[in-house]
Amino acid sequence: MIGVESVSLSYDGVRVLRDVTLSLPKGGVSAIIGPNGAGKSTLLSVIGRLLRAEGGRVTLDGTDLAQMPGPMVARRLAILRQDNHTTARLTVRDLVGFGRYPHSRGRLTAEDVAQIDRALDYLGLRDLADRFLDQLSGGQRQRAHIAMILAQDTDYILLDEPLNNLDIRHAVAIMALIRRAAGELGKTIAVVMHDINMAAACCDRIVVMKEGKIHAHGTPAEIMTGPLLSAVYETPIEVVALGDRLLALY
Repeated sequence: MIGVESVSLSYDGVRVLRDVTLSLPKGGVSAIIGPNGAGKSTLLSVIGRLLRAEGGRVTLDGTDLAQMPGPMVARRLAILRQDNHTTARLTVRDLVGFGRYPHSRGRLTAEDVAQIDRALDYLGLRDLADRFLDQLSGGQRQRAHIAMILAQDTDYILLDEPLNNLDIRHAVAIMALIRRAAGELGKTIAVVMHDINMAAACCDRIVVMKEGKIHAHGTPAEIMTGPLLSAVYETPIEVVALGDRLLALY
């Protein structure tokens, strides 16, 4: 379980996270949604230990992350930031191999190679393994970055806006892969995203943030209500049922 206890953080005197307390249980996919500037990516970076909170703490299965050695954290928790653009001319296999660094420190073993191959196969990238990243489409590059995270073979995965700049087809495909990884591989995944309807359709839990605070946290059925979403996004939103799905109309 990921525990966030009274976490606060400021940038240049502006409070970005305000006494955030949250529990993300093991298993499944949790979406973190909210308007721009709500603190979603900042919270994910604090959980992933990329940013140090001014107050409070983050725990992983009850252990304070701040007290865990970096290599140990990297073997338990992986994070993919939204600014994951790579300037070096790398092949897909090279990029995915970076995910094994916490385990091998750059000297790949037979187990590392096997994990890389499994990640390539899982993301359907084996035929593209020797292609350079700048030769891929946006959707293919995103799959390559997620393959790198899967190759890291951690229990917990944090993804910051993995659907950013993807068209509908590729966004649906990426969410299907995320959903599949949680179910088949037993990963606990937290995803920052903007698409409310995608979150409701593909995630087990939704965390709603506004102005650096947790506004609501629950199942899609609990979160997908017109009054709640209208208040968070400060625009009229109606929620309707379509079959077994709830859709936000705005």
